[in-house]
Amino acid sequence: MKSGKSKTEKTKSEKSKRLNVSLLSVSMKIKELKTDENFYGKPDRIAARWGDIINDIRKQNLNRQDAIDSLYIFTNQLWDFMNGRIEAGLIKKYSDDEWIFPVKGYGQSAIGGRNGSGYIVGGFDFFDGSTGGHPAHDIFIADGDQDSRDDNTGLPVEILSMTGGIVIETRKNWTSENMDIKSGNMVYVYDNFTNGLFFYAHMEDVFVDVGDYVSPGKPLGTMGRTGKNAFPSSSPTHLHLMYVRSFDGELLPENIYSDLINAKIIY
Repeated sequence: MKSGKSKTEKTKSEKSKRLNVSLLSVSMKIKELKTDENFYGKPDRIAARWGDIINDIRKQNLNRQDAIDSLYIFTNQLWDFMNGRIEAGLIKKYSDDEWIFPVKGYGQSAIGGRNGSGYIVGGFDFFDGSTGGHPAHDIFIADGDQDSRDDNTGLPVEILSMTGGIVIETRKNWTSENMDIKSGNMVYVYDNFTNGLFFYAHMEDVFVDVGDYVSPGKPLGTMGRTGKNAFPSSSPTHLHLMYVRSFDGELLPENIYSDLINAKIIY
């Protein structure tokens, strides 16, 4: 996994993915951000901007280009904010050789499929929730009675942050009455090493809040069976882990199987 802000580090093939951004739209939105005198002082405030944008995307209140423009601004502002904190000595940037396997007590053999074959991009489109594909890795635990506890220890299984970064979204209140929500309780972490987002879904409890800084191995919550795709008894208990990276605001999935293979295991 390469580090850095994709805008300045694209390969020629990556540059072909770049979309035109309305300079007037970007300029106006940046001016709005800069009028917030607390913008650079409150991590929860900048992180919460993701929620405003993603809710508009989910409700289809933004057309595709406006959504991309908004995320372009957000990821660049968040990158600069995090770098400012690093330069001030307040937080640390963690490289991929420090990353942690995200399910405590488990390792690479728990990844679904053969050699990462469960990762299928298909027709996935981040901006259209109706598209198919499964650009993610499911990591399974031993839970024959489906009580979201490890069969060997009888204890909940912690979900760990694979990377460093900042929490930009959580859901903690999923119930079986919300079966239209596929992911259930979840956490989004912005990783300022790669300028990408890690999505942890189907959790039971969530320990973190928007604006929290995380380091590799930080407990985000516990494994669960929440969400339309995990609640049915036909689904083995698992963590759904997806990574998308910002290419000038266009969020594209990338396969992190090799990073999972190389990640350090915590027992």
